[in-house]
Amino acid sequence: MTETLIHPSACVEPGAQIGAGCHIGPFCHVGPEVRLGARVTLKSHVVVTGDTQVGEDTVVFPFACIGEVPQDLKFRGEKTSLEIGARNRIREHVTMNTGTEGGGGITRVGDDGLFMAGCHVAHDVQIGNRVIVVNNAALAGHCIVEDDVIIGGLSGIHQWVRIGQGAIIGAVTMVTNDVIPYGLVQAPRGQLDGLNLVGLKRRGVSRSDITALRAAFQMLAQGEGAFQDRARRLGEETESDYVRQIVDFVTAHSDRSYLTPGQG
Repeated sequence: MTETLIHPSACVEPGAQIGAGCHIGPFCHVGPEVRLGARVTLKSHVVVTGDTQVGEDTVVFPFACIGEVPQDLKFRGEKTSLEIGARNRIREHVTMNTGTEGGGGITRVGDDGLFMAGCHVAHDVQIGNRVIVVNNAALAGHCIVEDDVIIGGLSGIHQWVRIGQGAIIGAVTMVTNDVIPYGLVQAPRGQLDGLNLVGLKRRGVSRSDITALRAAFQMLAQGEGAFQDRARRLGEETESDYVRQIVDFVTAHSDRSYLTPGQG
């Protein structure tokens, strides 16, 4: 078993739970309610505070600040928390905040994510597995980001927005409405320009499913009736689980409406 190492200059407050094999580097600060899983590494000058849990084998790079209180004027010091899964890479100057009472009280980050330098995860955000958030992108409060999403650098995701599984957001993009699963969004005002075909192929999705997804996108773009009506018709006609995932996403409750094809 790897030895637990805590640098003499680090401050680990009484009450903090440090898992086996953790490495806590110079000038780190670990608060009294923090739980670090096995083999977590805090490189140096890292702050982990609040009621924060960090999963095993996660690495946090210098000057990241994890578990501080929300940047929300409605926050009044209520008891809230942050849960981070296993095997994440949290790079320099990343900030992740705890939740708020009005948002359920907890911010969650899944497993195997990459959070590049300077990105921000706000209060009550719910992030799935294998998500990549590129440098200086920001997720506002209450966003939901499903599995396998990529968010490009310098992008901003509006509060309450949902981003469906496998979607990709281009760099320098403002996203103000929900993004369908496997959608491709780009342009400064966030346009749904197609499907994340590269991501689908990399995941080994079959040609027949990709063909079904492309046909579904065309129907959503050009079919008759309102966007949700087109989605419901798709649900009645499709046999593809991937298309069904889009249908279920579109017909679910949304606080922000949806990005629709060709429309910012």
